[in-house]
Amino acid sequence: MLTRNLLRCASTATVIFSRTRVLNGVLSYSFYSTNNNNNNKPNKDEDDVVSRIKIPPIDRSNEPLERTRSRLIYQSRKRGILETDLLLSAFAAKYLKDMDVVELKEYDELLNELDWDIYYWATKNFDYSPLPKKWNDSKVLKKLQEFSQNKKKEILKMPDLDKY
Repeated sequence: MLTRNLLRCASTATVIFSRTRVLNGVLSYSFYSTNNNNNNKPNKDEDDVVSRIKIPPIDRSNEPLERTRSRLIYQSRKRGILETDLLLSAFAAKYLKDMDVVELKEYDELLNELDWDIYYWATKNFDYSPLPKKWNDSKVLKKLQEFSQNKKKEILKMPDLDKY
């Protein structure tokens, strides 16, 4: 089952497409936006649209630890943009197996952020996406920032699944 919806904001040149899909009994949402605003300040209508389409993460408080690790591996590898895919998959291959429960929860919360935000925060490019206060003291984000500096100047590629 696949449905598509179209939401148009009259005061801006923004069109938001949403696609809803049911696969194996799991409901999944995808949102696509076109925005012709050249200024970086969201207006009141855009804020309203974003608040209406924001989907809270699924509560996974009773998820077994091995399933959590497997899900985080998948979510690190399949982000949607190549830059974040490569960065997070290589980071997960190196650090995920050694993370404790608290770090896994923090990494899980980080993966709920937008791809480009994660990329800009990891590369410390705060001009494009300012770092929210909740991530200022994040140990996982600090590890990711250090990892993204690539001090050994290695060419990153998608790690094989046996590296996790």
